[in-house]
Amino acid sequence: MQKLAEGKTKIIYDRGDGTVHIVSKDDITAGDGDQHDVIQGKAALATRTTANVFELLNRSGISTHFVKKVGPHTLLCKRCQMIPLEIVIRGTAAGSYLKRNPEVFEGQDLDAPLPVEFFLKDDSRHDPIVTFDPKGWQLHPPKEPVADSNVIEEIEPLLAPAEIAEITQITRRVFDVLFTAWAKLDIKLVDLKIEFGRTDEGKLVVADVIDNDSWRIWPGGDKEKQLDKQVYRDTRDLGSTRSRYAVVADLTDRFTRVLTLGS
Repeated sequence: MQKLAEGKTKIIYDRGDGTVHIVSKDDITAGDGDQHDVIQGKAALATRTTANVFELLNRSGISTHFVKKVGPHTLLCKRCQMIPLEIVIRGTAAGSYLKRNPEVFEGQDLDAPLPVEFFLKDDSRHDPIVTFDPKGWQLHPPKEPVADSNVIEEIEPLLAPAEIAEITQITRRVFDVLFTAWAKLDIKLVDLKIEFGRTDEGKLVVADVIDNDSWRIWPGGDKEKQLDKQVYRDTRDLGSTRSRYAVVADLTDRFTRVLTLGS
């Protein structure tokens, strides 16, 4: 198979039939790659988690690129042209949202409709946040309040206005499905980062991976019990990080076994 791309945590191979293999790696990074370690077994745990999440989304009527899990480290997915944006939705204030919105406090539940933010994938500029103008998109520092005075650059739009609206709507549906699934396990989904791609037919679908790097999850709503990647960012404790990834993989197994939206 032809290697299409290799990133910090996965490799993508083209199978030549409109599908790809996404192969996870044991690498873990943070801080735009400034932190980088290898955790034995992480790839298998991340692959399990992503497969469980995407199966739940598919069963809930949300279009994704996911077909099936075909090996401990490997997912079979529809081939997509990825859109170089990270889409972040927040149900609770945390992380960089606090720096952009100093009027809110950490742990504050946000009002509906939940905020959906778009970030350009660009490690060299720390993934700037995007604001939309019909003539050009404006990039802003991701950890400052968004203002006309701190525009980094203006770029050509990557999406039409109707596509922005479609992605925003789908992102809120994804959050609702996963919030419900986690809530049934007494775990609070705080925020979520996802990506989108266009299939060979031009359809927008949820793509890439959704694993324990993709969200904040707080058991019982308690940040001190967090199960997500934030523990690696904060402590770089590889053993503690791996144990959390294992717990999350086990918990998401229950998404596809016993959980369906609305049950």
